[in-house]
Order: sequence, then structure tokens, then C-alpha cells
Amino acid sequence: MTIQRTALRLGVAAVAACALTALPAAAQSSRSDQRMMKDIAQANIAEIETGKLAQEKASKEEVRKFGQTMVDDHTKALGELQELASKKGVELPTEPDARHKAAATALKALSGDAFDKRYMSMAGVSDHKKTHEELQKVQRSANDPDLKAYAAKTLPVVHGHLTTAQEISGKKMARR
Repeated sequence: MTIQRTALRLGVAAVAACALTALPAAAQSSRSDQRMMKDIAQANIAEIETGKLAQEKASKEEVRKFGQTMVDDHTKALGELQELASKKGVELPTEPDARHKAAATALKALSGDAFDKRYMSMAGVSDHKKTHEELQKVQRSANDPDLKAYAAKTLPVVHGHLTTAQEISGKKMARR
């Protein structure tokens, strides 16, 4: 009986081990990593949406160009994140959350110089500071090495956006 019980236990353990390795990658990813992926996706989606608004509503050419860069770079970053999330079995949002929708609605109501200033301070500087901090957090605390690599690749681009936004905002402040 002892040999049979041992064999049964080993068989159950082997089946359990196989079942665990057969789970989708998302089940193996931490909830924290999944949340970070979703937060980064929201940031990308918001930058794409507000970048499109800047292309339509900005009064200054440099703000329109910045908006185009946001659409291009964040569309690329979102695509790379979607590919990573798909491999991990993580479902990402496909539209802005309520906070970002409200911010976009507020921007839509503005025009001319008021739009330019608000867009650059919100989407340009403030949101990129938050995204920069989020990507640094991912590099420090994510469990998934692929997510860490995504953050390492994306962080210099976001830093460049932040620097450019600060420069454009600084020029505007000097013109007051």
C-alpha cells in the first residue's frame, strides 16, 4: 500500500506541475505586472488621442508637430506593448479611461493659445512626468523581464518627449 500511495502522490504532483506550466503566461505574471502594463497602455492611448487633438487645434506649428510626434511614437509604443501583453495573455484597454476622457473633453473646448498652453502643460509635461515615473517603477519592481526590457526601451523616448515639452512650454512662458 505504501508504494501505491507514493506512486499516486508522485503522479498527482506530476500532473499538477504539468498543469501549472500549461497555464497562460498571464497566470504566471504577477498582478502588479499586469496593472503596470494596463497603466502604460492607458498613458499611450491618452497621448495618441490628445496628440490627434493637437494636430487639429494647435495654433502654433511646434505644438502641432509635437502632437504628430506623440501620435507616431505612442502608437509604436502601444503596438509593442500590445504584442508583449498578448504573449503574456494580458488584455489591455482599447480606449481612454474616464480620467483621460475628461481631460480630452476639456482640451476640445479650448482653442488657439489657450489650447496650446493647456495641451503642453498637461499632455506634454505633466503626463510625461507621470509616465516617466511609471516606467522607472517598472524597471525597479516588475517581475517580468520582458516588461522590464520594454520599459528600458521606452524610457529614453518618453524622456525625450518630456524634455521637448518642457522646452516648448518654456518658450511660451517667455512670450507672455
